[in-house]
Amino acid sequence: MSLAEIEKAVDRLSPDELAKLADYIARHDKLAWDKEIERDFSPDGKHAAMLEKIDAEIDKGKFTPLP
Repeated sequence: MSLAEIEKAVDRLSPDELAKLADYIARHDKLAWDKEIERDFSPDGKHAAMLEKIDAEIDKGKFTPLP
């Protein structure tokens, strides 16, 4: 199914169906975001080096605790 076909189908939804679709897309997007964050901050992720640097700074006492 093409995006154009999906858009046409969405245009035919009732307000209730559209709200349910919006909820589904929001949940789907949140799960995708959670997976991306998990990958990025995993030991081999693209932000692993940054986390190691932050941990080293904390170990040296170079941090300000949050209130």
